[in-house]
Amino acid sequence: MIGKALLSTQAKIYLADHGIREALYGSNQRDINQILENVVYMELLRRGYEVHIGKSRQNEVDFCANKGGDFVYIQVCYLLASDETMEREFSVLETIPDNYPKFVLSMDQIDRSRNGILHINICDFLLKDFV
Repeated sequence: MIGKALLSTQAKIYLADHGIREALYGSNQRDINQILENVVYMELLRRGYEVHIGKSRQNEVDFCANKGGDFVYIQVCYLLASDETMEREFSVLETIPDNYPKFVLSMDQIDRSRNGILHINICDFLLKDFV
């Protein structure tokens, strides 16, 4: 019974300093998806957004960010290396019926934007003010 209670309250934890994680666990490359998600989360906070994790039907939206009533939805992944990955990252945003900006961030250099959802390289996102 305790195990069920613990599993029902899983929450994401974000780090302010990846150097500490690197020191404790070794190579951050092993968990690159989590690292990139953490970097985007910290950047959204730095830009003044209130950030939450969202649910759309059975899927999770990595970030629903709000700044003064302006909302953005963001999915983060390392690479859009397969059709399955592209479908997973884009389809959850495509099910959201409003017209607030939606982004998929990855390390890919090729623009794979579709259906009004912008695909942006994470480095470009960090260097420019898209949101």
